[in-house]
Amino acid sequence: MKPTPDSHISILAMNDKGPAPEAAIGRDLVKHGLIVAPVMLGVCAIFWGADGAWSGAYGLAIVLGNFALAAFLVSFTARISYAVMMGATLFGYIVRLGIISAAVYFVRNASWVELIPLCMTIVIAHVGLLFWELRYVSLSLAFPGLKPKQNNQDRLITSSTSN
Repeated sequence: MKPTPDSHISILAMNDKGPAPEAAIGRDLVKHGLIVAPVMLGVCAIFWGADGAWSGAYGLAIVLGNFALAAFLVSFTARISYAVMMGATLFGYIVRLGIISAAVYFVRNASWVELIPLCMTIVIAHVGLLFWELRYVSLSLAFPGLKPKQNNQDRLITSSTSN
């Protein structure tokens, strides 16, 4: 149906049919989390032993699952409508906080859990990965999502023209 000048289309009724930049950002966050995982688990193992390493691995799995679930919710619901996407973003955040809390609550008394490395991993990984991702996210509508990668030839041209 083509809109007439008298009709109004609510932006909340619109949906997104294009590529999903949030899914690309989510994949990039998980990739960066897997890159930093050996260092984080090594630090946990040095200070708290094997139980600390297992707790750190569990915490990192919680963080990476949280980022993946958030990206999935936004990209899936954006195809339905923007109103559904906004609701999924708001209530999904609350539900994901509950899932993280439950994931810690149900294992807190297990023999392999060290709460300090578990909680520190969850907090440091969330904040650290988000700050790391800031370097790669484009703030341009021309390239929503991740910044386009420059190849070596583009870098040479850019550096030679700036001299």
